[in-house]
Amino acid sequence: MKSFDYDFIIIGSGFGGSVSALRLSEKGYKVLVIEKGKNFNATDFPNSNWNVKKWLWMPFLRFFGCFKLTFFRHVTILSGVGVGGGSLVYANTLPIPKDDFFKSKSWSDLLDWKTELNPFYKIASQMLGVAKNPHYEYGDNALKQIAESNNIADKFELTDVGVFFGKADETVPDPYFNGEGPERAGCNFCGGCMVGCRYNAKNSLDKNYLHLAKGNGAEIISESEVYDIKTIGNEDGTDGYVVKFKDSTKLIKKRKEFRTSGVVYSGGVLGTIPLLIKLKKTSLPNLSQMIGRNIRTNSESLLGVTTTKPEVDFSKGIAITSILHTDEHSHIEPVRYPSGSGFWRLQMVPMLDGKYWFTRLTKVFYELVRHPVKWSKLYLVKDWAKKTQILLFMQTINSTLKFENGFFRMKTKLDVGEAPTAFMPKSRELVKQFSEIVGGTPGALLTETIFGIPTTAHILGGATMGKSNSDGVIDKENKVFGYNNMFICDGSMISANPGVNPSLTITAISEYAMDKIPTKII
Repeated sequence: MKSFDYDFIIIGSGFGGSVSALRLSEKGYKVLVIEKGKNFNATDFPNSNWNVKKWLWMPFLRFFGCFKLTFFRHVTILSGVGVGGGSLVYANTLPIPKDDFFKSKSWSDLLDWKTELNPFYKIASQMLGVAKNPHYEYGDNALKQIAESNNIADKFELTDVGVFFGKADETVPDPYFNGEGPERAGCNFCGGCMVGCRYNAKNSLDKNYLHLAKGNGAEIISESEVYDIKTIGNEDGTDGYVVKFKDSTKLIKKRKEFRTSGVVYSGGVLGTIPLLIKLKKTSLPNLSQMIGRNIRTNSESLLGVTTTKPEVDFSKGIAITSILHTDEHSHIEPVRYPSGSGFWRLQMVPMLDGKYWFTRLTKVFYELVRHPVKWSKLYLVKDWAKKTQILLFMQTINSTLKFENGFFRMKTKLDVGEAPTAFMPKSRELVKQFSEIVGGTPGALLTETIFGIPTTAHILGGATMGKSNSDGVIDKENKVFGYNNMFICDGSMISANPGVNPSLTITAISEYAMDKIPTKII
């Protein structure tokens, strides 16, 4: 018998890592989860996103919040950091993708994915407490009007979300897991989902998968970052691995290591892919050459509509309350932050088009000079979150990027298809319609308008599935090609464009992968 500290070490505690922790611990394995971010209680989250020290993850400024902004040449990425990963700051929205996702040629030859994953979507939905949003908000009524005016009223629906809709602010015993989960409180529709729920209503992973995993004996080490993994004995990992990690929030970085028989990568695209690229060149050379390839977004654009009408309050409700399927490949959702959260106003500029960045910059200045009163009112509006509806537009366009080593950090390059773009005519048409209904003015993020760089909260791929290591990083059961007892369960495994919020899909595929691992033989 080999001497190991743990049977499995899981790197990251987002949707894939949390599923892995629970299911492996249920099967009798000794499990450790290593998480780069902090362990947050409800009172640790900021009241608004103006409290950037508590909200943003920027270690070089000693900011250790739960939300991370990462800028690349082709895309700006929004992500979560902390015990619970992206679930701490995501918009709770948990849809099942359309059939095109399961039939995509990028992975459909491996399995009949819709049939195979159907039972695991049901398990994931139950675990995450999926429920239909019960409230129509101001922005939902506007979006519904757009649907009716475009003769697609049947394509409008309220969202399926991971929120406990009990009596507002009333704490009750665990409503989900026969008393084995934590106490919960009913949602008060404050709009604060994406700065961290301070009222114990959001079904983040620390309230379900991770909570139950810890009850099974799984351990979690936070504020720690894995920097190396080496095989023990045989180079294919059959004799196990040494996982090395260091402090992620302290100035003096203490280093530790543990021996394990198995590894699960669950750090998301921004965590797993840079680590694998590094390991491919050092201690794990048998990893596939496909690492960092086939990176996708949901082809998103984030636009905003700001109004000065006194009766309008866009901040009430959960983060995303409804969705309109504008066609078989496109979707638009109204997004909100809580009252007082006006951080994004610093990036908002007029929504304008143009082929070149200097053309767009000139147009922005011209618009501001031409209508100084209108824009000063919008920029100086007292409560930006109350008066601004963010609109998230998504498409299932199948273009991909790749990550490569840069001089200081990862850099993006085009892989297949056209580059992601912030300028999608359909999205801008819909935003203009929305603006007319609510009496607002459309705007866009500066990075989108000036630089043409789209923003995504759904970065996916980079360690996708294949038949062999020549066309994939993992097989159809999430096993890493070239190494024994090594798996990837996070957004980087997603092998096609879901076109909608991907959290439920990451959870379902991770459930499927963990179901394939046998119970530990004692």
